[in-house]
Amino acid sequence: MTEKRVKSVLLDREAIREKISELGAEISRDYVGKEVLLICVLKGAVIFLADLVRHLDLPVQLDFMAVSSYGTATETSGVVRILKDLEGSIEGRHCLIVEDIIDSGLTLNYLQENLRSRRPASLKIVALLDKPERRQVEIEPDYVGFRIPDEFVVGYGLDFKDRYRCLPDICILGEDD
Repeated sequence: MTEKRVKSVLLDREAIREKISELGAEISRDYVGKEVLLICVLKGAVIFLADLVRHLDLPVQLDFMAVSSYGTATETSGVVRILKDLEGSIEGRHCLIVEDIIDSGLTLNYLQENLRSRRPASLKIVALLDKPERRQVEIEPDYVGFRIPDEFVVGYGLDFKDRYRCLPDICILGEDD
């Protein structure tokens, strides 16, 4: 059996740490005087969320959603399913979707429309990574860590078949050996 392997480091842990600190400062400035509900998109964004929340200087609450359009593939199926929904209402609340990566945009577009229908006071998106050249729908995050090339990346929460999440750097996944 062949297995995909890490080809190279795209973003090292220090660059990630610095960027998350910058994002935290920017988000804190934009939400002064407001409490924010951070909606983490599981599983990939949980590590990003954990680091981001420590750089926010404002009152926050956390909730989690699990959505899927990939299954075990490296290409989106285009069919989005909610696997775990929020625990409470977001009506009238300032919400910030915390996403690890925006690729085709299909999953996030679906999620954004779903959450808007629940009447939050505001709804914004922070994504650690953005691959705009892969976009299939128009969606633009409010806060972006890094715009990256069209490579399949793993590490820092991102996975391939639920592996590689624990890598401290964001790496490009190579071809099968």
